[in-house]
Amino acid sequence: MNAAQSAPEAKAVAELEALLHVPAANYRRDWVLLGTFSVLADDPSKGAKELHVVYAEPETVDAYRRTGAFPDGSVLVKDVLAAKSERLTTGLASYAETLVGRFVMVKDEGEKHAGKSPLWGDGWGWAFYEGNETEETVTTDYRQNCLGCHEPARSQDLIYVQGYPVLQR
Repeated sequence: MNAAQSAPEAKAVAELEALLHVPAANYRRDWVLLGTFSVLADDPSKGAKELHVVYAEPETVDAYRRTGAFPDGSVLVKDVLAAKSERLTTGLASYAETLVGRFVMVKDEGEKHAGKSPLWGDGWGWAFYEGNETEETVTTDYRQNCLGCHEPARSQDLIYVQGYPVLQR
């Protein structure tokens, strides 16, 4: 708690930030795989350096397909995986090797949480968890840690929906 926060304010922020966690559910098995992005190595001829695999609950996908928007409370989980690339009979192929971390976003329709925590704003809660961590985020401020990558997708609610064919209506 910083000096400017009272104990009740600090508790409220902690409860709000607790909404941002890696789900206990087996999301890789029970949720819908929205899509995968590859991030090329610095030398693209070497293949991908990372794979970003994104999941959402089935009801989130159904709602998005009906309305074209993520409903309040929607949770998106992105596995960030280090990739290994090698030449196979089909050509240069990249595949997931190790978990770098997980990025969790929670939809905050109406921005009811914005300004109450540096992890909430622009219609979302934002948090990245390194490695196998599920509770302690390394994100300190979504504006500094997250928006740089997501800003180009602002017209799509800050989500690169073009990479998620299952959301197409």
